[in-house]
Amino acid sequence: MRTVWNDAVAARKHAHASGLPYPTTAVLDKVLITEAKRTKERSWLAEVSTVPLQQVLRDCHMAYQNFFDSLSGKRRGPRIGLPGFKRRTGTQAARFTRRGFALRPNGRLYVAKVGELKVAWSRKLPADPSSVTVIRTPTGKYYASFVVTVDDDAEVLEPLSDLEAETGIDMGLKAFAVLRGGKVIDNPRFFKRLERKLKKVQRAFSRKVKGSANWAKARVKVARVHEQVRHKRSDWIDKQVATIVAENQGIYVENLNVRGLARGRAAKSWHDAAAGMFLTRLESKAARAGRTFAMVDRNFPSTQLCSACGTLTGPKGLAGLEVRRWTCPCGARHDRDANAEINIRREGRRLVAEGPPDT
Repeated sequence: MRTVWNDAVAARKHAHASGLPYPTTAVLDKVLITEAKRTKERSWLAEVSTVPLQQVLRDCHMAYQNFFDSLSGKRRGPRIGLPGFKRRTGTQAARFTRRGFALRPNGRLYVAKVGELKVAWSRKLPADPSSVTVIRTPTGKYYASFVVTVDDDAEVLEPLSDLEAETGIDMGLKAFAVLRGGKVIDNPRFFKRLERKLKKVQRAFSRKVKGSANWAKARVKVARVHEQVRHKRSDWIDKQVATIVAENQGIYVENLNVRGLARGRAAKSWHDAAAGMFLTRLESKAARAGRTFAMVDRNFPSTQLCSACGTLTGPKGLAGLEVRRWTCPCGARHDRDANAEINIRREGRRLVAEGPPDT
């Protein structure tokens, strides 16, 4: 799959450099798959099912389409880069549609031109899958990811009897998040815990001759550390999201500028915290569970606002980041994060009560 992707990218780069028309997926299908199978260099493509090869071309076309839409402004969100070449040592994937795979009664997965594969199922599929993606990680592990269709209300939770079961979420680095009542979720700092081990294996990797057997072994060791960090972080975030959604009917968070924070002086810490991943999964899980979810504008002064009297007397600017506790002239004493959570929760309630703005 990687070879066909790289051939497609190379063909489009050549067409652009030569001033030729943009090659369509149908043209690339004929040249890079059908005709390529007859050549000596690409004859091995005949041993691979055409289903994932055609899916790769469609994915490449979609990647270019997203790039062009991002340039023109048709696609919302951050700017998307131009599709590039894929490395042999990176993650490899092959997607099979219904005509390229089948689930056997014995629990095995049949893949066209590969055969039956033994699968360690993590859960029972809720419906018949429409496609499966076989993924090979840089550490040599294989995963099967299925696409299934489920009802919209399949994961809706029962409404909580306590109507006040709502929480604001104030996110940071010292504490990953502060919830209602001053409940603190500690920052696990998975990358920082394994950073020393990562540096050790990276130093060993740098001393190996590129392309040698020892170089390949050392590369896998580096990939395993990154994989360990990634899996621990993902599992931890899923558990925190599930707990928050189960315990609260209303969830209100601050719309953080995650990309901006990840470029600042604490970039490594924000990358380690994976705040963007947490917020994305929390919003998705809350929607599927039927919970109220709202994002408060990032410019809302949740830290500076006194939750008792409503005046802006809290710590400000970079110097104020060191202030963890402060006293308002009204006499109220505040913990910085707990006070911010109260203000975020109140603002979130107000936004939900007002409803979406008129367009």
